[in-house]
Amino acid sequence: MEQDRLFNSLNSVSDESSFVHFVKLLVADRQSADRFPLTIDGFRGDWANHTITDFLEAAVSWAEDSDFGERPGPKPSNPWYLFALFLWAGQGYE
Repeated sequence: MEQDRLFNSLNSVSDESSFVHFVKLLVADRQSADRFPLTIDGFRGDWANHTITDFLEAAVSWAEDSDFGERPGPKPSNPWYLFALFLWAGQGYE
């Protein structure tokens, strides 16, 4: 999965439909990353978090550290985009 395509989809999330489209691309990106060997720093592709537990813990850490998107600010007002950011953070936030 091309990271630019995924990032562009993230930035286009504005409603239910675009959110689901983003999640589908995120799933495809994860499946693609599973084909890469684990690097010395623990990544597979752009993914640092390989289990659902690690993924969710990273997303929660991002939410706590950023006050759920408030920092660096301004906090996105669109809840669909904000939740997409939460999922985006799960892939690589440490």
